[in-house]
Amino acid sequence: MSKDLDEVTALINLYIEGAGKGNAEKLNKAFHTSARWFGTMGGTDYDMDKTGFVELMVGSPGDAGQLVAKITDIQIDGTAATATVKEEGFWGTLSFTDYFTLSVLDGRWQITCKTFAHTGGEH
Repeated sequence: MSKDLDEVTALINLYIEGAGKGNAEKLNKAFHTSARWFGTMGGTDYDMDKTGFVELMVGSPGDAGQLVAKITDIQIDGTAATATVKEEGFWGTLSFTDYFTLSVLDGRWQITCKTFAHTGGEH
């Protein structure tokens, strides 16, 4: 694997671990300070900044014991990248496909945006 692929994979795994366990330190390390989260679930649109998302995950971690999250794709082109993650069992019953954009900023890879599709389960 290339250095960039290793670094992007590590950042996405920080997201998976941080969101799953409600670990603010891991989430704050993975995401750029201006990162955004977007998606729709149960008819509600979500548009959150980093602080709001980290608070949500710390207050309600995604892994209730059955979370399975898998990186299904990573594409890198120079200093830009995308990654796709499939999650099942988030908050116990929900499934998502997450799409991440990443950039090299301040000399390191950082997640700049997460957009999710709610693909199954009821919250």
